[in-house]
Amino acid sequence: MSQAEVRDDTGDLDRLQAAIAATGPMVVAFSGGVDSGLLAWVAHRVLGPGRCVAVTAVSASLAPSERDDCRRLAHAWGLRWLEVHSDEGSRPEYVANGPDRCYHCKSELMDRLLPVAEAEAAAVALGVNLDDLSDHRPGQRAARERGAVFPLVEAGFTKAAVRRAARELGLEVWDKPAAACLASRVPYGTEVTLGTLARVAAAEEGLRRLGFRQLRVRHYGDLARIELGPDDIDRAVAARLEVVEAVKGAGYRYVTLDLEGFRSGNLNPAPGG
Repeated sequence: MSQAEVRDDTGDLDRLQAAIAATGPMVVAFSGGVDSGLLAWVAHRVLGPGRCVAVTAVSASLAPSERDDCRRLAHAWGLRWLEVHSDEGSRPEYVANGPDRCYHCKSELMDRLLPVAEAEAAAVALGVNLDDLSDHRPGQRAARERGAVFPLVEAGFTKAAVRRAARELGLEVWDKPAAACLASRVPYGTEVTLGTLARVAAAEEGLRRLGFRQLRVRHYGDLARIELGPDDIDRAVAARLEVVEAVKGAGYRYVTLDLEGFRSGNLNPAPGG
């Protein structure tokens, strides 16, 4: 079946279960989002905890709140779960933050997951969906080169289909906003440092405490550019003093609000660029 034919499908849980069963024992890279959440939940039901483990890679690029979510969800869902520590910041190519940064980040992730997979006699599975294939995602190449499998793609799931299936199964993450790694807030060519990632994490956490859910804080040195969902822009303007306080409290000197609103991956290179 061609990619175009698969894209017309909405994803099917029976096909997902079949893809998981055909793969066999599985190590699921679990970030706590809807894609990896659906995959981990279904894989544990199909394979059982003896043949499936959800693994969260902990590093400076993972927001502390996301790590807490992974722990909480794993307990609530009865997942066999463990953490591994990754150190993408030790890779010069990652720190340099070129357009292929995600390749080096995912290489680090796979290097941490593969020993777990070897011990489990299992495949590494990532929560990649069909929509991800059309975005700038060099990390997918690194994962494929190292033998990772993408069951959601095999089963024809788009992002919308993932959310529908998660909602039907009663998984609370069904409407959770996408939460890419913190390094995605840093423009290409600006070095990714521990200090920068900590500032971004603190600024975004401050905005979440104000009730904003879908957001990004883009880092430009002393300036933070805030992206919010379109429905939240007026609310942010009305609460501008609290917004400014939250972001400046993270160490930024200037605070700006992007009137175009939230756009996932808007720092990625333009197609053909």
